[in-house]
Amino acid sequence: MSDNNFEQRCAIRFCFKLGHSATETFQKLQQAYGDSVLLRAQVFRWFKAFSEGREAIENESRSGRPSTAKTDENVIKVRDLVRSDRRLTVRMIGEQLGLTHTTVHQILTNDLEMRKICAKMVPKILSQDQKDNRRDRCLDFLEQIENEPSFLKRDITGDESWIFEYDPETKRQSKEWHTSASPKQKKEG
Repeated sequence: MSDNNFEQRCAIRFCFKLGHSATETFQKLQQAYGDSVLLRAQVFRWFKAFSEGREAIENESRSGRPSTAKTDENVIKVRDLVRSDRRLTVRMIGEQLGLTHTTVHQILTNDLEMRKICAKMVPKILSQDQKDNRRDRCLDFLEQIENEPSFLKRDITGDESWIFEYDPETKRQSKEWHTSASPKQKKEG
């Protein structure tokens, strides 16, 4: 489409130099290009620009922000940030990196092939008493290990569970970014 537009701008300039009117030029373009002709307003805009002394047929470069911020460097920054905390939202990542949330979402879903899934095990919000009780039980357990070194040899253990000091208040807060290669979480049953 861009090459076609360039050709038509050349034709507009040619017709202008021959002394044709903008309306005549538009009619000739319609005849030559059919359905892929420039809009009438575009033809008139280019015709006016040539009549005001413009010689260049190419579009002028535009100043300002580039049309996309989806660079390899930004993809790496987003990937590193998500790896440091998988619970970050798209908006939080965008604010930290100075990117729009649309760009961050495209990087996460298209380039990094990630999706946000809900964690299977979501701890309930514990009161301070419940947290203190858990800490006390853990300290008792550690003391028992110190007093009786063979204590752990009597226990049968299964998979490890890591419990972090993070209490999501909503289901959305428990969501994390994962790739298709991430290990699958087992359902509690």
